[in-house]
Amino acid sequence: MVMVLSRRHRILPAESKAKTLEIIAFDAGKIMCRLVCLYHSLSDGEINRLRKETIKSKGVAYLTSHQECFLLNLAAADLLEDLDDAAVTVSQLGRKCSDVSLSRFDLVYNDLKHGIIDLRKLSYGTRSANKVIGKMEKLVAATGNLHTALQTMAELEASEKKMQRWNNNCNKNFPKANVDYLNEKIEIQRKQVQHYKEVSLWNQTFDKTVGIMAKVVCIVYARICSVFGASISVSSDKNNDKSLDNSVYCLLEHRVLYQNNLCLSEQYRSSSGDDGKTKSGPLFSKANKLYPISFHSGALKPDREQFGNKSAKNEKCGNVLKLAPPNTVGGVSLAFRYANVILFAERCFNAAAKGVRETLYEMLPEKLRAKVRTKLKGKWEKGESLTEECAALADGWREAVRELLDWLLPVAHDTVRWHNERLLDKNPFEIRPRALLLQTMHYSDLEKVEATIVEVLVGLSYIYWYEKRL
Repeated sequence: MVMVLSRRHRILPAESKAKTLEIIAFDAGKIMCRLVCLYHSLSDGEINRLRKETIKSKGVAYLTSHQECFLLNLAAADLLEDLDDAAVTVSQLGRKCSDVSLSRFDLVYNDLKHGIIDLRKLSYGTRSANKVIGKMEKLVAATGNLHTALQTMAELEASEKKMQRWNNNCNKNFPKANVDYLNEKIEIQRKQVQHYKEVSLWNQTFDKTVGIMAKVVCIVYARICSVFGASISVSSDKNNDKSLDNSVYCLLEHRVLYQNNLCLSEQYRSSSGDDGKTKSGPLFSKANKLYPISFHSGALKPDREQFGNKSAKNEKCGNVLKLAPPNTVGGVSLAFRYANVILFAERCFNAAAKGVRETLYEMLPEKLRAKVRTKLKGKWEKGESLTEECAALADGWREAVRELLDWLLPVAHDTVRWHNERLLDKNPFEIRPRALLLQTMHYSDLEKVEATIVEVLVGLSYIYWYEKRL
């Protein structure tokens, strides 16, 4: 089992004749890219940016929570779930490996999570680890190029068939298409495809591919333990700290960040007023009860059939998306829709095209339409006229809307980005730190988000109303 973690992969006598990935290279490349992104997202620079900028940004602090413990909890759960999903695919690929420790990577990963494997041997950012990441980056880039080259090849071949049909069916009065020129392009493209097959994952063996991915899975898990275990335990209950081992041996899901947000209970009591209501975020219901959000990542079952069943894993461990309370935007499945409303509102604010307000209005749920109508009706009933005071008020609204969009837009952009990266799987071979769930509107307070959107829309209506009648 420990062979997965050795610095040099054991070379088998028949490895040169081992089966290569071929078409499976694209699925392996996507997972490899996710692992590289996870690795980079846990760098010192990214973690410092997360703690000093992201969780302190106005959009996250006001709409989601100002509780650092909760936000770090959410970040750790998001990263760990992403890693667990990658580990599932690595284990599935491992079934085709001849190395026993790779073919049963589910057991290796379980041993890792239960502290049987010494995590201190899996140092993040070492020369050895960076060398593996560098190799993975080259393989991902080559596999992405192969994917693009094959798409271009398919388009050229389709054009060739169209030209041949044209030449076979065209009238003598019409000139025939120059198929020779296209055939030359196809031949050049075919050589390029062959080159990318040789340097990409297409030509890599299962043992080599799974071997380096398995090592990175273990390194990333150890890094998550090291970074978030230490960060969150600082804000935890002191009595619980005594029973928790802050070393990297400790099973991650037994740490404070997976214990029903115990670190939030004392902060809630100290920050709440006499009415017991929190000042920010969706952590508490109107009944003054702490939401028992417990991000738990259970051990992966040795039974490989159950291990490969992703839906069963999510049902057991709980998907981070599904844990959003009903008073959050994600809890009512409106995060992506509201993000698009905000982005479209920005377009209306910057470029007043004809009919955009009607389009924006149609994007709103009926509940939000009613809120906008009610607020606008109250303003019209005041009988405001076109005076210098009204013009000044319109300028004030323009400045107010601009200030709202300044901190609202980053959350909306990250919501769309998260949706594209995780759900639509756009740009699967692009290596960059992916958006975290805490950066989105998924866990944002529903009432606060809707109230802010209403303010933006009312401000836009007031600006349009004045400028149209001017």
